[in-house]
Amino acid sequence: MVIALDVGTSSARAALYDARGRAVEGRFHQVPYEPHTTRDGGVEYDPRVLLEAATTCLDAVARASRHDDVQAVGVTTFWHGLLGFDADHRPVTPLFTWADSRSAPEAALLRGALDEPALHGRTGCPLHTAYWPAKLRWVARDRPADVRRVARWGSFGEHLELALFGEAATSISMASGTGLFDQDTQRWDDEALAAAGIEPAQLFPLRDCAEGRRGLRAPWATRWPALRSVPWYPAVGDGAASNIGSDCTDAGHIALNVGTSAALRVVTDGTRRAPRGLWRYRIDRRRALVGGATSEGGNVYAWCRQVLRLPDDAAVERELSARLPDDHGLTVLPFLAGERAPGWRGDRRGAVTGLSLDTTALDIVHAALESVALRLALVYGLLAPLAAPDHVVVASGGAISRSPHMRRMLADALGRAVHCSAESEATGRGAALLALEALGVVGDTAALRGAVAEVVQPDPARHARYRAALERHRKFDERV
Repeated sequence: MVIALDVGTSSARAALYDARGRAVEGRFHQVPYEPHTTRDGGVEYDPRVLLEAATTCLDAVARASRHDDVQAVGVTTFWHGLLGFDADHRPVTPLFTWADSRSAPEAALLRGALDEPALHGRTGCPLHTAYWPAKLRWVARDRPADVRRVARWGSFGEHLELALFGEAATSISMASGTGLFDQDTQRWDDEALAAAGIEPAQLFPLRDCAEGRRGLRAPWATRWPALRSVPWYPAVGDGAASNIGSDCTDAGHIALNVGTSAALRVVTDGTRRAPRGLWRYRIDRRRALVGGATSEGGNVYAWCRQVLRLPDDAAVERELSARLPDDHGLTVLPFLAGERAPGWRGDRRGAVTGLSLDTTALDIVHAALESVALRLALVYGLLAPLAAPDHVVVASGGAISRSPHMRRMLADALGRAVHCSAESEATGRGAALLALEALGVVGDTAALRGAVAEVVQPDPARHARYRAALERHRKFDERV
């Protein structure tokens, strides 16, 4: 047995998995939370809230697993989070997320001053508000008093390790999503560090995801006796875990995930660089991911749910399922948290055109969700040539599992069959599989493929309507 802890952008979750990567019934716990947002583009968490959520989840699963043969704990958390720690390992800044776009001026300055294609080639990351070079410059400008107290910069995974063990390292996976890591040499990149204004000593040591840490300190050793001496593996990026958990471990499988945000990713051997518009991160020292993440996904529906006078979710699903694609007369740019792939314009904001006195709330939510699918179609067009010609698209995530309309819309927008994973917690399962792999229980995670719940075939007529909508979307984007 292994426990997987998944600290995501909307909740923390922990679950118990058996030696074949199957979730054990009744051994799951989830704690939701929300970020603090500001009018100027801030999106941040109180790290204490996330730590409390994570340990509450572990309480529920670890205590219930006291008599099970738990051999390890695997951890995954959202990529790109930035958190400053003082010399006593205490957080002295909020946890800034990828969605925080307040560093847009710094990103623009860096794009004008550096050779971005060369930096992108080495680090796999464009110069953008999601990544640390621009964010660190912004924090230094906006919060100099806080920065003077920072001894090291890390993310939530390091915060968790410091709390539980008193020491921490940054996994190769998490480092690859900072924009500071040279993926070819697998060391911190000198030029990126200089651009960010920090030294290597201000970062944590690097460690591969299979290098576990043992020996919980008080009070955790007493609180979770079953986990006191087992290895805890360093946090890997949520996208890396999601690919593993949805069985997308080779060039023949593209992972499509729609949660709070959305992404398409394919595993490579690490030597292939990302084309313009996409990124390259790592699972570990030997495996990499090439893909593109959008800033929009389930957060667009959540915004519509909060702002518009919508009926209940079931009624929205019925209404949207009965509609033809693009029959609302609207064009939406869904940049509520700036733009990531493929344009990487962190200062972009959402826009709607085509509104009339006849426009309804359901028209707006329909157009907004279709815009999410259209943005993913743009990313898919860049990523598909890097995958095997006969590749399979495997979809997972909360929006996928909850909404048949979303599943059909994505298949029609991509013009490709979408294989919907039966695994409701692909990211947590991925953390569990990586832990089993590190233990030597599993030689190849691909041998433990999960079930497919549904295969959604694209409809040629609906795909044609989406192609026309995408062209209109592109022209509106260019004009704005």
